[in-house]
Amino acid sequence: MALATRTPTPRKTPPRRRPTSAPARFWHSTVGKKTVMAVSGVIMLLYLVFHMAGNLKVFFGPDEMNGYAHWLRTVGEPVLHHEWFLWIARVALLTAVVAHGTAAYQLSRRDIAARPVRYQHRAARTSYATRTMRWGGVIIALFLVWHILDLTTGTVNPNGEAGRPYENIVAAFSTWYGNVIYIVAMLAVGLHIRHGFYGAAQTLGAGGRTRDRLLKGVANGLALLLTVGFLSVPVGVMTGIVE
Repeated sequence: MALATRTPTPRKTPPRRRPTSAPARFWHSTVGKKTVMAVSGVIMLLYLVFHMAGNLKVFFGPDEMNGYAHWLRTVGEPVLHHEWFLWIARVALLTAVVAHGTAAYQLSRRDIAARPVRYQHRAARTSYATRTMRWGGVIIALFLVWHILDLTTGTVNPNGEAGRPYENIVAAFSTWYGNVIYIVAMLAVGLHIRHGFYGAAQTLGAGGRTRDRLLKGVANGLALLLTVGFLSVPVGVMTGIVE
């Protein structure tokens, strides 16, 4: 006589509690995360424009570059605290980077969860822009760590001089590996801006039939301008223009 087998009862996963506040609902929505990515991307883009303009002062000599760095550290004194401007910029930029990266990661996980079956030709179906944005983001995140250790703390730049950014830049780009890391990262930044600017404009409602071509042109122009501007510094050191 066969014994009756008891079918195990599947465990029910308790439903997730839905956020009650409006900001929490906005953040947990796909539209909210895309909006956070777009706004934080615009903040980082503005920072890159000003950062590139500051870097180009290296072509005017050490006095100009070091004087500009000193001004950034002391602007507002004696009324305001020492380096207040730099700390505000650092906190704002860090907040934008964390928000951008977190939203990008969570949106990527949602995209994977929505397609649990792995397609045989998934890589072919994934757009070039999507692959560029994901891998470019990883490269840029790793570069930020290197960049801080190189030109801010001097940990990986033993030939640099504390408080003298001109000399630190020359020391950083006097090594082959420093140039390779920086050039690869700046190319990734350019591609990221090229695809990200247009996507951010669409998310924020700036797109349209008549404006799409203009937005793509602006995205290409910004990407080219920033890439060439940032790469001109290591090229200047390598060619002896900056010495």
